[in-house]
Amino acid sequence: MLMADTGSEPGAGHTPVMLDRIADLLSPALTEPGAVLVDGTLGLGGHAAALLEAHPRLHLVGVDRDPTALERSRARLAPFGDRVEFAHAEYDEIPAVLDDLGHGEVQGVLLDLGVSSPQLDEAERGFAYSHDAPLDMRMDRTQGRTAADVVNTYSVAELTRILREYGEERFAGRIAQAIARHRAAQPLESTRVLAELVRDAIPAATRRTGGNPAKRTFQALRIEVNAELEILARALPAAVERVAVGGRIAVLSYHSLEDRITKRTLTGLATDTTPADLPVPLPDHRPQLRLLTRGAESPTDQENRANPRAASARLRAAERIRRP
Repeated sequence: MLMADTGSEPGAGHTPVMLDRIADLLSPALTEPGAVLVDGTLGLGGHAAALLEAHPRLHLVGVDRDPTALERSRARLAPFGDRVEFAHAEYDEIPAVLDDLGHGEVQGVLLDLGVSSPQLDEAERGFAYSHDAPLDMRMDRTQGRTAADVVNTYSVAELTRILREYGEERFAGRIAQAIARHRAAQPLESTRVLAELVRDAIPAATRRTGGNPAKRTFQALRIEVNAELEILARALPAAVERVAVGGRIAVLSYHSLEDRITKRTLTGLATDTTPADLPVPLPDHRPQLRLLTRGAESPTDQENRANPRAASARLRAAERIRRP
C-alpha cells in the first residue's frame, strides 16, 4: 500500500484520491529503467511522490497550469532530484512539453481533473462559496478572464446556457436573471454575494436538500473560466497519442461532464471500427487501447469517510495495445 502524505513537507496533510488503485493500474508500465510518467495535473504532487518512491528508476514530467501548485510541488518533489522535470502548461499541451524536454513516447499518463485542494482552501482564489473573496476562479492567475468577467459581461442567454450545461442547474434561467438584475445596479464581484444571490433565486423547497445551492453555479463558472471541458477534449487524444505500446493512462474525474468525455475518448479507442458488413476485422481498425477498468471506478466507502473530497471521484484507465 502506498502511503498518503505525512510530515512537514509541502503538501503534508493532503490525501491523494484513490492512490492505491491508481498505483495498481499504472505500476505495471512503470517498472522498466527509463520509464517516463507524465502527471498532467501535478497539483501538490501527492500521486507523483508516491509513484516515484515506489519506482526508483521512474522519471516524472510534472505539468500544471497553476504556478502556485508548481512552486509547492517543486519543493515537495525536490528529494527526487533530476528524476523530475516541471512545466507550466495546460495539460492539452503535453505533446509540446514532451517535445521541448526531448521525450518521445511515455509509459504512463495521469490526469487528476478538477479543482485542487489548495485552490479550494485558499479563500482569495475565489473557488469556494464558503469564503468571501473576489470572484476569480482562475487556475492560472497569470492569464485569462475571471469569474467576475463572466457574470458581469455575459448575456442572460449565455449565462443560462453555462449554468445549465456546466452546472447541470435546473434553475439556470432564474439565476441568470438574478445576476443580471444585480449587475444592473452594481458589479457582482464577491463570492459571498453570488452565493446569496443564487440561494435567493432558487425556490425555498429545493434548498432544503442537496447541500449548498450555490455549488452547481460555482462549478459552472469555474469550468467556463478555465475552459476545462474544451481542454480535456483536446488533451485526452493528445496524451494517448504519446503513450507507448504497453503504456497506460489513468484519469480521475469529479463530475459527469468530465467522465463523459473520458469515457467517450477511451472507449472509442478501445473499439474495433471495422465496418459491420465486413466478414473479418481489418488490421488498421483494431482497437488501440484495452480498458483496464469496468466502467468508472469509485473510491471505497472507507476512503470516502477519511477524505470526503474523494466522494465524487470516478476513475477510468486504459493500456495501449497497438499504434495506429
